[in-house]
Amino acid sequence: MEESRGNVFDIQRYSIHDGDGIRTVIFLKGCPLRCRWCSNPESQSGGPQLFYSQSRCIRCLSCVKASADGEITADGQEPVIHWLKCGGETALKLAEACPADALLIKGREMTIEEVMQVIRRDRMFYERSGGGVTLSGGEPLLQPDFAKGLLKACRQEGFSTAVETTGHVLWENISGILPFTDLFLYDFKSPDPDIHRDWTGVDNKRILQNLQQLKTAGANIHVRIPVIPGMNDQPETLRKMAGMLDRLGIGTRSLLPFHQYGSGKYRSCGMAYSMEEVQPLPETRMAELEEVFAGSSPGLGMPAV
Repeated sequence: MEESRGNVFDIQRYSIHDGDGIRTVIFLKGCPLRCRWCSNPESQSGGPQLFYSQSRCIRCLSCVKASADGEITADGQEPVIHWLKCGGETALKLAEACPADALLIKGREMTIEEVMQVIRRDRMFYERSGGGVTLSGGEPLLQPDFAKGLLKACRQEGFSTAVETTGHVLWENISGILPFTDLFLYDFKSPDPDIHRDWTGVDNKRILQNLQQLKTAGANIHVRIPVIPGMNDQPETLRKMAGMLDRLGIGTRSLLPFHQYGSGKYRSCGMAYSMEEVQPLPETRMAELEEVFAGSSPGLGMPAV
């Protein structure tokens, strides 16, 4: 039988924010949400994607010469990318034509064994720190067969496993990995379905249903709430979210402050970033919200991100 293959857009070693200890985070492409604040816009589409690094560009215009249908044109010595023409095989061709690696492809097919070869390099760090492997994205459970196979391989080699998920997937995709997952890092963004849809493109019905089923199944769950100005940064909203988690019996939860670390990636992907004018909350404000949330319910931890 042919080994399962997945579309991976990044592998980050020595991570300390996505589960216990030192971890290797495997980022899989594809996401059913379109969160306005997404810090990994290159994760959203399921296939390979062209990525432009302006700082690497040497203005040789090799990409223009390689464009058969005007995918990239020139404005003087500056390349102008017509993003809607740059998908699929065209993106691969254009990236190959760039001698400076200013045009890159985000997303490549890898086998489970290829990913495991990277994971094994840091076995010593996992053992010493109590760390392991985390699947992230995007939404890693949009590639359920690959995710399951990779988690199973990690378990067979004694590596701790965690999965970061939006929860907006078929329950079968979650239940299939339950035997091989030590920790679920579960996103919870808004208690209101209409607000959730406005800010992420989907409502929260399936997310909450899956969270309840996951708790019933006895999974180890850490709910993480990104605090987004204008969406859920009101004390009453956080109190409501804490109450919902209490009723589900989920005590471990964290607030994650909004940041703009991924804003530059949008330009590199030819995408619009709608949060440009939104400023991160001051530390004092985050501390106040943390206190409100912790006062509403036990189990709050706020990691540095």
